[in-house]
Amino acid sequence: MEKKINTILKIVSESDEPVGSKDISARLKDLGIDLSERTVRHHLQQLGQEGLVKVFWKEGRMLTKKGQEELENSMISEKIGLVSSRIESLSYQMDLDLQAKKGTVIFNLSLFHKSEFKKALKIMAEAFKKNYCMGQMVSVTEAGGEFGGLKVPTGKVCFGTMCATNFNGLLLKAGIPVESKFGGVLQIEDNKPLRFTELVSYAGSTLDPHEIFIRSKMTSVREACKGSGKILAGLREIPAASIKQAEAIIKQSEEAGFGSAIYIGRPGQPVLGMTVGVNRVGLVIPGGLNPVAACEEWGIEVESKALSALVDCQNLVRFDSLI
Repeated sequence: MEKKINTILKIVSESDEPVGSKDISARLKDLGIDLSERTVRHHLQQLGQEGLVKVFWKEGRMLTKKGQEELENSMISEKIGLVSSRIESLSYQMDLDLQAKKGTVIFNLSLFHKSEFKKALKIMAEAFKKNYCMGQMVSVTEAGGEFGGLKVPTGKVCFGTMCATNFNGLLLKAGIPVESKFGGVLQIEDNKPLRFTELVSYAGSTLDPHEIFIRSKMTSVREACKGSGKILAGLREIPAASIKQAEAIIKQSEEAGFGSAIYIGRPGQPVLGMTVGVNRVGLVIPGGLNPVAACEEWGIEVESKALSALVDCQNLVRFDSLI
């Protein structure tokens, strides 16, 4: 019940206009929560009595300042184990068919100022050319539009990039169990991966590690594109018995424009300085936010959220079509 109430508050908070019980009920059903209009109206009345929402014309509601604070506080508990649980959840939900190039994929969303977006595209181009990203498929949504559940604010452009977690989904779909171990900063020397210099365990973090590294200015993606620098990458482990099958999937993914691995280890052998389990193989996957990190290094202001949404791949375009 608490989750349903929080979802109602979130729906109200995301609306620019007063929203009524009918619209909220329809939106809840889209999210897999079946609450009648009458039940929603009952909950809204309770929220109004608590001062969390305020009634406007035609029974529409908007969030109060107290309601916004309550929503933010209530979501703290949901952030516990956010990264590992969200990776697992989205991996099972995505259903990309590489041969047909149909289905849903997991996306990171980044907001740029419209005035800086053309410049940002030129900066990101090098990272896409070097394949320091998760594939070539991206999305661009102008202000007023909506993508992945995000309504783009005035004066902004939403740029979407493929998330590395898509590899988890592709492997799981093929029956290969995969474990996301770490998100890290990978040192590149002479255009080759050398070692991880920073690591954060997905299981122990409430924030996406790559978001942390970008904010801490620990990357040098632009330098890596020239030959030597530091990029975002992650370490996955799969059973050694599945390596041939996994390599075939990775090759197919690369050919379809949905990304590849930077490095594939050998059974039981360390991967770029990191140990792997017995009868396991390590895969190093590039971070989907590397192009965005290059813009941050340049000084362009960006708001990014990893593992942000499941989107239909039919709505995507190749990055080189934007240049």
